[in-house]
Amino acid sequence: MAQWTSAVGAAQLARLLTSQQDRPAGPGTRRPPAYRALADGIRLLVLEGRVPVAARLPAERELALALSVSRTTVAAAYEALRTEGFLASRRGAGSWTAVPAGNPLPARGLEPLPPEALGSMIDLGTAALPAPEPWLTRAVQGALEELPPYAHTHGDYPAGLPVLRAMIADRYTARGIPTMPEQIMVTTGAMGAIDAICHLFAGRGERVAVESPSYANILQLMREAGARLVPVAMAEGLAGWDLDRWRQVLRDAAPRIAYVVADFHNPTGALADEDQRRRLVDAARSAGTVLVADETMSELWLDEDLAGALPRPVCAFDPAGSTVVTVGSASKAFWAGMRIGWVRAAPDVIRSLVAARAYADLGTPVLEQLAVHWLLGTGGWERALELRRGQARENRDALVAAVRRELPDWEFEVPGGGLTLWVRTGGLSGSRLAEAGERVGVRVPSGPRFGVDGAFEGYVRLPFTVGGAVAEEAAARLAAAARLVRTGGTAGAEAPRTFVA
Repeated sequence: MAQWTSAVGAAQLARLLTSQQDRPAGPGTRRPPAYRALADGIRLLVLEGRVPVAARLPAERELALALSVSRTTVAAAYEALRTEGFLASRRGAGSWTAVPAGNPLPARGLEPLPPEALGSMIDLGTAALPAPEPWLTRAVQGALEELPPYAHTHGDYPAGLPVLRAMIADRYTARGIPTMPEQIMVTTGAMGAIDAICHLFAGRGERVAVESPSYANILQLMREAGARLVPVAMAEGLAGWDLDRWRQVLRDAAPRIAYVVADFHNPTGALADEDQRRRLVDAARSAGTVLVADETMSELWLDEDLAGALPRPVCAFDPAGSTVVTVGSASKAFWAGMRIGWVRAAPDVIRSLVAARAYADLGTPVLEQLAVHWLLGTGGWERALELRRGQARENRDALVAAVRRELPDWEFEVPGGGLTLWVRTGGLSGSRLAEAGERVGVRVPSGPRFGVDGAFEGYVRLPFTVGGAVAEEAAARLAAAARLVRTGGTAGAEAPRTFVA
């Protein structure tokens, strides 16, 4: 019986390997032998989760042809991987990827580090800040006071608590988007919302247009749902959305849905202006595409000149409600541990989502819904957001200054909001930087996590989750990782020291 559960074709593996090439080596830099470079490339793909564990690799001859190398090179690379525990083989069954005993399985998304690892590792993997106390504690206390009447019911509210649906609807209405509670479904985070939307609108094999780059966890969710991702390249820097390109892709590919983050885009931080929003909605309507607008970052403006000057929500340009489905969440604006999200859509869409939900998670925890209701109803939400913005702003400024000092050849534009910095790494491989970072005590996601088929190898994403001395130490460790990558790992590197903020 075969030990592999999926397969990677020779052409696909060749594309992934080609995408992680470094720029040409400088004088005196030693290049590893071809077989070693190939083995290292496959190992990196496994460690990043871009090639799954237990995936059958192409036969040696097939991969040699795809890469235009000798079969001997591929055979030597496979043997090195077997020796290191990253490949297993059996006669008649082929070879499949593995991880050495004692190594954790690679995360396909960007899971946070366990708390016990935070003493020696600076975690830049997740864009999530600690809870804005005392508002979390007050919200939970307020929820407990409101809980008794609900405790006498079955506790099953597939569309969400009526009081929370009404309050979220009122907030949209206050923003100039008339909304009824029947247009709101409360979900288990934004991920739960988008998962439900994908299952309703985009069955297995359906095309889904996505920004390139885009939010890594959503891309993985869509892949696992069987979607065929159609990337639409973002413009350089903070320019954001190339609407001519979007119109062409929507017309030619006719995707069932399109997913966009128009408010402080993850990972670039770009903010779509009103003209871009209007044209994007028009293009989606013309193509018959459902436009899923993720506005989980919409309230995280950091620059003061943006206060009161933000563009209208994407759904404001769809008055009939036939094209745009909006997703919101408390997880980014308030706290990642508050797994409350919501969908705003036409009432018939909400009814379909609620009906389909019976086969998924049934409903969202009542206590957490009551906590968000308390925050929204008492002014605690706005007070918590003030704390959140101030903390993220300070962290952003500290991180930007530290990276500019330690890594002056890295390029980026500073966004006016959101939680992430999208950084071009001076020609270095983001995958190799991520691996070297683990060795020197900083965890950073590489650019390909945010792309389709190996794109953005020359980037990393840095979140605004650390500040002050920790930001300075993080930048110093990233610089040490960059030195390791430039020298092929031959430069001496300190073991990560314990660091306490």
